[in-house]
Amino acid sequence: LNPWDVMLCVSGTAIACENALVVAIICYSPALRTPMFVLVGSLATADLLAGLGLILNFVFQYVIRSETVSLLTVGFLVASFAASVSSLLAITVDRYLSLYNALTYYSERTVLCVHTMLAGAWGVSLCLGLLPVLGWNCLHDPAACSVVRPLTKSNVTLLSASFFLIFLIMLHLYIEICKIVCRHAHQIALQQHFLTASHYVATKKGVSTLAIILGTFGASWLPFAIYCVVGDPDYPSVYTYATLLPATYNSMINPIIYAYRNQEIQRSMWVLLCGCFQAKVSFRSRSPSDV
Repeated sequence: LNPWDVMLCVSGTAIACENALVVAIICYSPALRTPMFVLVGSLATADLLAGLGLILNFVFQYVIRSETVSLLTVGFLVASFAASVSSLLAITVDRYLSLYNALTYYSERTVLCVHTMLAGAWGVSLCLGLLPVLGWNCLHDPAACSVVRPLTKSNVTLLSASFFLIFLIMLHLYIEICKIVCRHAHQIALQQHFLTASHYVATKKGVSTLAIILGTFGASWLPFAIYCVVGDPDYPSVYTYATLLPATYNSMINPIIYAYRNQEIQRSMWVLLCGCFQAKVSFRSRSPSDV
């Protein structure tokens, strides 16, 4: 057994367990039907599928050796991770809109916007996952292989370019969110003639949280995306594993950042697991900017 494959399988198991709980909580709790939690549920579903894909890839690699199965597994993983990254972008857009259009955020238009973003994200992700299955692979042309077999160099270049674009959009949106947060704090300071310690701490905490979110995302995926572009299939496979494994950790960290820190999900989790609260507990509606 390749120890790197074992670590990927263990990572996939942890990812699947974490996100399965988030999906169960959101499906179980009728109160978690707001656009914000729909997006979190989409992210958890994508990460759950990615975790299952890592497990299946390990099983089929050592139990059932087949080119067809290998293509299906790789396509499944590409679609799942693409949906995860796309869901992160959708959450970022939703957070930006909740601050930029705070007065009209709670409307049918927001629900339509969220559903449209999710439909587009999952549709594009499915298409990206189908590309290697439909023939964009290097099974019959080893010279065209990339550092991620059986994906071709042009295929991974497309995936990496898509990631870089999404990362830049998220970076721009989070910078705009920080500007809005700082502007709101400045307006409060003008109204109260000074910026209180609590407002300063809240603003600093909000900006720090955004930096951690974006930093975690970039640190997880950037090494793998860059290596896919500059790497050569003749390089030792350990380089591919060493950059791919941290990328999977992003799907492990996502539930902690976007789900388990949320008070409503924490309360629903106790209801689901322990029955510590009554099912008809009251929930305070919160916007994505509060999370």
